[in-house]
Amino acid sequence: MKMFKTPKFTTKILILLFAFTLTNCSVKVGPNHSHAKTKQVPPGQAKKMSGQKSAKNHAPGHNK
Repeated sequence: MKMFKTPKFTTKILILLFAFTLTNCSVKVGPNHSHAKTKQVPPGQAKKMSGQKSAKNHAPGHNK
């Protein structure tokens, strides 16, 4: 049984092609510079999540 041998040129081309496909997969690591604002939960929804009867404790302007 004969082993199939590829020419050296073909092997080099396949290796370069494989290396080129890996260059498109990049991972960026660094500080998060997203400019999207995080939305706060409305007082009524925070009341429901905490199980309280009043939303006064969750409203930002009511400090009684």
